[in-house]
Amino acid sequence: MSCSASENITALARDAVLYTLPLFEMARVRAAMCPRRDDSGQFAGDSPDSTLGWVNQLVRGRQLLGPQNREVVTPNNDTLYLSTWLDVGDEPLVLEVPDTAARYYVLGLLDFYTNPFESIGTRTTGNGARRFLLYYGDVAPPADDDLTPIACPTRDVWLIGRLLVDGMDDLAAARALQDRFVLKTLSGHPAARRFDVGMARRAALGDPRLYAAVVNAALVRNPPPAAESAVVAQYAAVGIGANIDVSVLEAPKLAALGSALDQVIGELGAPQPSALGGGWFLPVEVGASFGDDYLTRAHVSRNYIGALGVEEAMYVTADCDSEGRPLDGRYTYELSFPPDGIPQAQAFWSITMYDKTSCMLVDNVIDRYSIGDRSPQLRYDEHGLSLRLSAAPPVDASTRSNWLPAPDGLFYIMLRIYIPSAAHLEQRFHYPPIRRVQPQEGGVRTDQNSMAS
Repeated sequence: MSCSASENITALARDAVLYTLPLFEMARVRAAMCPRRDDSGQFAGDSPDSTLGWVNQLVRGRQLLGPQNREVVTPNNDTLYLSTWLDVGDEPLVLEVPDTAARYYVLGLLDFYTNPFESIGTRTTGNGARRFLLYYGDVAPPADDDLTPIACPTRDVWLIGRLLVDGMDDLAAARALQDRFVLKTLSGHPAARRFDVGMARRAALGDPRLYAAVVNAALVRNPPPAAESAVVAQYAAVGIGANIDVSVLEAPKLAALGSALDQVIGELGAPQPSALGGGWFLPVEVGASFGDDYLTRAHVSRNYIGALGVEEAMYVTADCDSEGRPLDGRYTYELSFPPDGIPQAQAFWSITMYDKTSCMLVDNVIDRYSIGDRSPQLRYDEHGLSLRLSAAPPVDASTRSNWLPAPDGLFYIMLRIYIPSAAHLEQRFHYPPIRRVQPQEGGVRTDQNSMAS
């Protein structure tokens, strides 16, 4: 192979991975999250290693997520999740939503390329009881004024819902409301059915043959938009395409895919520039579709899968301080919102701590994973709201109510703003700089033994 041909294959493999990474990540998360049992307790498969699960079955998360929940990266700690993996290819599905009164909720619908093509909830459809018809392809929705039709761009869809919880005392009421969401077929029967997720539940990104197999199967079920079919057709040269048999892929193609996977994973994990100043950036700024911005789509699928459209939620993130240094829990950081500079959200706002390596919530002995407008312990003063971020608790006990524990290493934080104001959407809001406190504060480590002493 000539040098020029090798360079072309290398570039093409990278483009193929960037385009198709959302398909792999959606398949990976579906494999991890698809329930093994239906509501009656029946297993989909006949062994613990079976790749069969149940689709079209609502899964109700009964607890606010913590470090032990590792299925989805960068999860929130503010809402109960309500989710299901949908197959709308055989027949339309009916989703019944109850009256949620004053409680904020949203049901985000993502196609298999991670485009947040539609949302149901407080902001878009209101809090009253509604019925929605989810369909795919050239299905003619029935003439029924009681059903709101929603066309799905792909056969496979992820419905990921969030119901706001106002503290632990509110959990029982939120759980009762979860039970009133119903999914059924158009004919009125239970919608749940067996489905082969096609990969192990703990499969990791990296094996090029597995990657090609998963992506190619997804392309069969979820073809790209017609306008992008010619782009995707080029990827056959590196083993990516519907109906390509990966068992006979030549070594050069596998090597090119493997190198591209390593390269892209590295690129997508690199610190982001502080476009908003002070260490902050906005990793997800999408409406109903990423369009042809495949790089951003891949970045979001790898690091923030399940993100909603920007008008529903903004995910303002920081992994560096105001001087551009990576955030590290071995140091102490201060974050101060002035009285007129508190985040402006019609639903709620919160700041959540994540381990940089795993993209998961950070275990700590005070079980505090986020802090926000519903945190009862927060202390405001005439200067506004000042927060401390560190692995060690503040020396000054009076500031510990506003302390968000960090890991003993690299971390990032995310400021979630649900139903953000125009000041946020138009990027007129000033995000306070994340300042490293000098000298580094001392303090007791957050391990169990030292805290107990």
